[in-house]
Amino acid sequence: MDTLKVVIADDEPLARDRLRALLDEQPGVNVVAVVGDGEHALHACAEHHPDVVLLDIAMPGMDGLETARHLAATEPRPAVVFCTAYDAHAVSAFEAEAIDYLVKPVRAERLAAALERVRRLTATRGNGTSAPRRTHLCARLRGSLRLIPIDDIHYLQAEEKYVVVHHARGEDLIEESLKSLEEEFGDRFVRIHRNCLVARHELVELRRGPDGHVQAVLRHGRQPLEVSRRCVSTLKERIAHL
Repeated sequence: MDTLKVVIADDEPLARDRLRALLDEQPGVNVVAVVGDGEHALHACAEHHPDVVLLDIAMPGMDGLETARHLAATEPRPAVVFCTAYDAHAVSAFEAEAIDYLVKPVRAERLAAALERVRRLTATRGNGTSAPRRTHLCARLRGSLRLIPIDDIHYLQAEEKYVVVHHARGEDLIEESLKSLEEEFGDRFVRIHRNCLVARHELVELRRGPDGHVQAVLRHGRQPLEVSRRCVSTLKERIAHL
């Protein structure tokens, strides 16, 4: 039997201890990290590459549902088993592509069944209903992760196979397409160029540069950004309604 690497993420110490005790009784299980919130769960997964994350839903900061959506975009992708005191989140849990959903207090036989499902997990997953939108983007930094609040982002600029996220604390690279970000956050960002999305709240004015091209002036931008001709009319409307 292959050993399953497990991360436990729960903000309640007693719940963490109970899960750890139950897992200690399971054959072929290695608990590689025990953490108290979603952000630390992502860091633990980046470091240990677990097979499964036992994830609470109601946690401070980033909750379990958003954590699961970030994990779904990572490689290697761990299975997620939610462990929660509330059964009202079941639909959202499976929309986040969890493999199982355990209601606290978790019973040993249900945990064993969930671990067996993980062992039999195949790579094929249904898309299902789209999950609720993220509140952070996730950048990889030399094996660790940095979470960037969407509210802190000034603009997103495509460069080769990466997107550069310009935000309140600096710049980070993410491996997502500009098109998918526009589809997910279309009410928060507006396209000014084929390679650039700008946060709507950052737009201050449009002006014509020395070369005759239209530029967008940002609230926190160090320099204006070039606007493509096809985007000018839409941007003029946006700024008129600010």
